[in-house]
Amino acid sequence: MERHMGEPSPDRAAQRLGPAMRVWKSKPLGMARRGILRGSAIGLTEIYGLYKVHPALWRFTARHYHPAMGRFARLHAWMTCQFAGLDVPAYKSHLAANEFSFRWFDLTSYPPTSKDSYVKKFSEEQRCWDGHLDRVGTVVDESSGSSGTPFNWVRGKRELNVIHRNVAGFATQVFPRQRLFVINAYSMGAWATGTNTGIAMAKIAMVKNTGPDLDKIIDTIEHFGPHYNYLVTAYPPFLKDLRDRLDAQGFDWDAHAMYGLVGGEGMTEALRDYCEQRFRRVLSGYGASDLTIGMGAESRLTVWLRDQIVADEALKADLLGPDDPRIPMVFQYNPLETYLEVTDEGELLCTLNSSIVLSPKLRYNIGDEAKLLDFPDLEKLIARHPRHEAGFRAAQAVDRMKLPLLFLYGRADSTVSFMGANIYPQDIEYGLYEDNPRAGDIEAFMLTLEEDAELDSRPVVNICARKGVHLDDAGRGALASACEQGIVAHLTAVSRDFKQSLEEDPSAARIDVRVHDFGTGPFEGGQSKIKKVYFRKPATETAAPDATS
Repeated sequence: MERHMGEPSPDRAAQRLGPAMRVWKSKPLGMARRGILRGSAIGLTEIYGLYKVHPALWRFTARHYHPAMGRFARLHAWMTCQFAGLDVPAYKSHLAANEFSFRWFDLTSYPPTSKDSYVKKFSEEQRCWDGHLDRVGTVVDESSGSSGTPFNWVRGKRELNVIHRNVAGFATQVFPRQRLFVINAYSMGAWATGTNTGIAMAKIAMVKNTGPDLDKIIDTIEHFGPHYNYLVTAYPPFLKDLRDRLDAQGFDWDAHAMYGLVGGEGMTEALRDYCEQRFRRVLSGYGASDLTIGMGAESRLTVWLRDQIVADEALKADLLGPDDPRIPMVFQYNPLETYLEVTDEGELLCTLNSSIVLSPKLRYNIGDEAKLLDFPDLEKLIARHPRHEAGFRAAQAVDRMKLPLLFLYGRADSTVSFMGANIYPQDIEYGLYEDNPRAGDIEAFMLTLEEDAELDSRPVVNICARKGVHLDDAGRGALASACEQGIVAHLTAVSRDFKQSLEEDPSAARIDVRVHDFGTGPFEGGQSKIKKVYFRKPATETAAPDATS
């Protein structure tokens, strides 16, 4: 196989791996080493796979997870990296280029991979086991391009089957299992979330893959009637669009059991509350095209916990540390499948613990900021806040999962700085939808930082009115005023820096809110990407990624 420019030869790579690794790679031990690693990795994968045979086993494992399983998962991650260092050409070169030195059972000895340091440097074939890309049964997914140029990601037949069973297992854990009708409103085509969600849900429910077509979804519900539990899978803003459209048509919400499962980007509690005024339950999943869908998922416990983080500063400081104004998404995840770590810089690393992954993902840094917490540690922390114990027990009794928790902040660079305070797109979303009587008029928003006539930089929140909503000057002003008041109130409540700025300079409360008719201004031509864009830097800067992966 042709080597990329700058890659070390196999002989030179071996010389740079250190004395211990050269012994480990010596010919007399080579066959034994490979046999032990191959057998152990495959064996662990098959053992882990038993709980995915049926959704009931998946639920049993989630409810009886113990932190000791995490230690086995870490060992498996180490073995996966070591196995890949022998049999994945790209990873061999990656180790050599980073002057890897072998250390027994030390996962941190393996250098992280990322899109820039690994994916862009090697072809798909080089990133597969033995440099071989299976053709039959392999599906190519495309990332949304929210972080720049879209990328292609290959997944094999067995790998996809595991993904589908994981997603199906989670859905049966948190949503009704009887008369379940899934309306898959994710974008279809080459994107992993839409196609794989449809296949996964077909294992447990009746499915219609409508894509993000409001008319088609409404026609489907009207045709099949109120005799099903409808689960709409979509990006968060689309669920709001559906709620607003059904409201406008006088939909009988009481006669229909409607649920929502969203993903692809973050969702604030304000937006969840707005949707749950109509939907009976709305939960989020966390995944990434780079890695896999279904890496983590919300439960009744994580939703409850996030509510308490918003409301109780003392609990938030105990969980996340002092002086952090951000409100993370909170998920539960299974380390047996996706082993997660957090770097010293707070960035999330993921290793997919399976030998059937066609293109191994090895300590992969997707660029998200995060914190991790085991379930028993959460119990101990809640015990230090007695007034929350009853709520904790009640929330935990619903889904009963004891999986560890992932606190996900999203991309660190999706912010604007104003008066010494960082403003995140999630902060804006809270302000727009929390107790805002005009929230139904909003289609989308975009946060920018612009210079005024005095060359002062100020945040500008551009509001796109919903299609079909026609506002006169008075209505436009009322919507802008309600949004500005909500944003300032939320920032004052969650950001000490912003609150201090208000005390020092009351003009900090002047956040420019501009209301645009549908498809005009910065929203002209519609959204060019699958996910909505919430943040735009000045034209002289490089475009930023979306708020979350």
